[in-house]
Amino acid sequence: MAKAKTIYYCTSCGNESSKWMGRCPACGEWNTMTEHVEKPAAPARGVVRAGAVGASRPKRLSEIVSGAEQRFSTGLGELDRVLGGGAVKGSLVLVGGAPGIGKSTLLLQICSELCRSWSVLYVSGEESESQLKMRAERLEVREENLLLYAQTELDEILEVARAEQPDILIVDSIQTLYSGDNTSTPGSVSQVKDCTMALMQLSKQTGITVFVVGHVNKEGAIAGPKVLEHMVDCVLYFEGERNGPYRLLRAEKNRFGSTNEVGVFEMYDKGLREIPNPSQMLLAGRPKGASGTCVACVMEGTRPLLAEVQALVTKSFFNVPRRTTDGFDYNRAALLTAVLEKRGGMRLGECDIYLNVIGGLRIDEPGSDLPVLIAIASSFRDTAVDDGLTAVGEVGLTGEIRMVSNLEQRLSEIRRLGFTKCIVPRHGTQRLSVPEGLELLRVRNLREAIEIAL
Repeated sequence: MAKAKTIYYCTSCGNESSKWMGRCPACGEWNTMTEHVEKPAAPARGVVRAGAVGASRPKRLSEIVSGAEQRFSTGLGELDRVLGGGAVKGSLVLVGGAPGIGKSTLLLQICSELCRSWSVLYVSGEESESQLKMRAERLEVREENLLLYAQTELDEILEVARAEQPDILIVDSIQTLYSGDNTSTPGSVSQVKDCTMALMQLSKQTGITVFVVGHVNKEGAIAGPKVLEHMVDCVLYFEGERNGPYRLLRAEKNRFGSTNEVGVFEMYDKGLREIPNPSQMLLAGRPKGASGTCVACVMEGTRPLLAEVQALVTKSFFNVPRRTTDGFDYNRAALLTAVLEKRGGMRLGECDIYLNVIGGLRIDEPGSDLPVLIAIASSFRDTAVDDGLTAVGEVGLTGEIRMVSNLEQRLSEIRRLGFTKCIVPRHGTQRLSVPEGLELLRVRNLREAIEIAL
């Protein structure tokens, strides 16, 4: 009889080791190795042995019949956008986010639309059935086809799911489930892994679409082993300031669509409200005639978004000036600051620089380089940028302004929101289709852009 085997998991990257180590050899993180006792698997019943009649065999690519993926709408257009056009039947979707950010609200809210065409089983390990009904009434979810089940034992959930045969299964949350065959506590590495594997097998065998809620740790990653994200089909992250009204939904992984889309929601007393025009929301309350601000147009998948970039440059009283960013990559900001000091002729080595993207948006594409530098230069000179001016362009280390992708779509969005001027690269913009009423200010390098903007 095989004996139980003790292995150690890294909760950061999922690396396995036969002994405990203070530092993971794969990712280099400290104190992330967790003990897990693997019990020998029981022999499966009814397994067809090799050589027997009907045994499975490899198939040629031409022999496999491919069926078109069956998608269905969740009832929220922003969620459908992030999923790639809707949820895929038989897929396993992991929705992660900090506690209280709105994950359970999002999934319970889509039940109102899903129950009109599909049967839904909502399993909660954190709330009782009466508490679920109270929350459903607050969100105005009163569908008769919605089945609520408060349970944390995995075998019971699988048995009910096979008996009821729902089209959609929602599990809230994966950290509360436990398997009776595993002696670890609920929420441990082994329990999370085993429960997710069982739900994945249920999804693939029966065609049930499974939505699983997963909490995140203090580093912002899904709590549990990293292998959890490799097991599921889609990984969605729900982000935003907990005390703020706006929420962003991003796809970290999507086997059936793009991972570049973003969904924008607003939290209010009766749940989440979609924001079909996020650019207008992100620019709401923008100050007029203030220095240190510039509007950037970035692409989130196929959607152009306008966001306000604010910078504050002050004299430093320390030997090493401070550099603080929120919503923008810190290393990229340090690189652009060095370019501005060298190529723009501004002495920023003696100044503290604070950079912020309004609305909780995180921008990380090259097209935002130029507006970031214009905002920093505006604060340094204490000169306001024209309220009707925006900027789009990538900045190189020599100070040149380079072309970015989807420029015509960006210009259409810029003009739609009422802007009349846009600084763009000179190279590659001669044949653009420019919207009526928008003036393009073509520049070759950073100095020209700053002189035009300020």
